[in-house]
Amino acid sequence: MQDPNEDTEWNDILRQKGILPPKEEPKEEEVEVSVPDKNVVSSDGKAYADMNLDELDEFEDDLDEQFFQQYKQKRLLEMQENAKASQFGEVREISGQDYIQEVTKAGNDIYVVLHLYQPGIPLCKLINNHFGILAEKFPQTKFLKSISTTTIPNYPDRNLPTIFCYLNGELKGQLVGPFSFGGMKLTVEGLEWKLAKFGAIKSDLTEDPSASNQIRDVMSDSLRNQDDDDDNDY
Repeated sequence: MQDPNEDTEWNDILRQKGILPPKEEPKEEEVEVSVPDKNVVSSDGKAYADMNLDELDEFEDDLDEQFFQQYKQKRLLEMQENAKASQFGEVREISGQDYIQEVTKAGNDIYVVLHLYQPGIPLCKLINNHFGILAEKFPQTKFLKSISTTTIPNYPDRNLPTIFCYLNGELKGQLVGPFSFGGMKLTVEGLEWKLAKFGAIKSDLTEDPSASNQIRDVMSDSLRNQDDDDDNDY
């Protein structure tokens, strides 16, 4: 039997008359491109996902060229994202001369948290300690501290501690004076909650930790007063 897909003049005539169906066009073979797998391991047992770009170059001959280029690009993007997200991680001391560079020109979409303090104020010292912990926990946020009068001349001590939160040079939130922080009972989690409300950090806290602390304090005071009343009965 004659092949209807065969390239002959007779078959062409039959196709024109509608006797034979149109000739089937040969399908191009689809080339499946493998997606780099983060669990792929090199010949020496190290995962490619854990390698830097120089280490990847050493194993270029072990991988398919297209696979290798995709994987290298993927790792480059990951490393750039990690570097961008972890560019701070510590508290920096600044003066008024550094303000424009460190705050106003901090960069696009970078939150800046500035603590104005005086060394002799205990609550300021507590907040500086908390800042160190939070700066390490949230390295994508820029944490700064400055002696108040070096940044704002004649800034009154009664307004300390003071925290300003900025984004793109604009003030997004502020905490001024000891009552804004709840005094010396302020915990790291409590400060984290306050900064998260301004959007300065991405916290996983779901409720204000200071609220539960206040409840515990009220219960403790109540029990203490009850014990005092019992003692007075004797």
